[in-house]
Amino acid sequence: MSKFESFTPGGVAVVIGASGGIGSALFSALNETGRFKTVLGFSRRSPLPIDLADEASLERAAKAAAADGEIRLVIDATGFLHQGGEGPEKTWRELDAQKLATAFAINAIGPALLMKHFLPRLPRTGKTVFATLSARVGSIGDNRLGGWYGYRASKAALNQFVRTASVELARRAPEAVCVALHPGTVDTHLSVPFAKQGLDLHSPDAAAANLLSVLDRLNKEDTGGFFDWQGARVPW
Repeated sequence: MSKFESFTPGGVAVVIGASGGIGSALFSALNETGRFKTVLGFSRRSPLPIDLADEASLERAAKAAAADGEIRLVIDATGFLHQGGEGPEKTWRELDAQKLATAFAINAIGPALLMKHFLPRLPRTGKTVFATLSARVGSIGDNRLGGWYGYRASKAALNQFVRTASVELARRAPEAVCVALHPGTVDTHLSVPFAKQGLDLHSPDAAAANLLSVLDRLNKEDTGGFFDWQGARVPW
């Protein structure tokens, strides 16, 4: 487990989506580092609940975090792949306007609003990080299989939000890092329908450790990037 020595000690760390498989593991792992004065977890079930479709709730969460001290780390561990028994689209014949709107609302618009309310509250000096969980299938350059239209497109939109916000953030906080992360395939309810024999499946705890190790190694030159769980750059 990374000791997070690249971060100024005593700040605040925030996990959005802390009730999910990866989010809860990240929340626990950050507490174990002992690097932060406070580790806050927000979700629909947290004491101060949030909903990505309710911007006011996101603003309240950002204000609450900033009131607790300097926000040194924000990890957005939210995401939407499928619901009910319906999986991602395999063909354009399955495209549905409402399903596409839901994917964009959760995978792109919600995280963009998190940036809107958290990025202005990050310290102007010292290392500070905003990271959001994207997915390799959101890479346009790496798309050779097709399918999964809504998930791919919404994650690609998220990547553009990250890249664009990083440019603005650098003007305000030159040492800040704003990145998208691919956690790999993690053993959560999200991946159950797509698990294959021989697939490199990570436990939530292992995924959290991998991601935190990557974040500890990133610096201002990496801002605006898209990295996998090993720290390798993913093509746009």
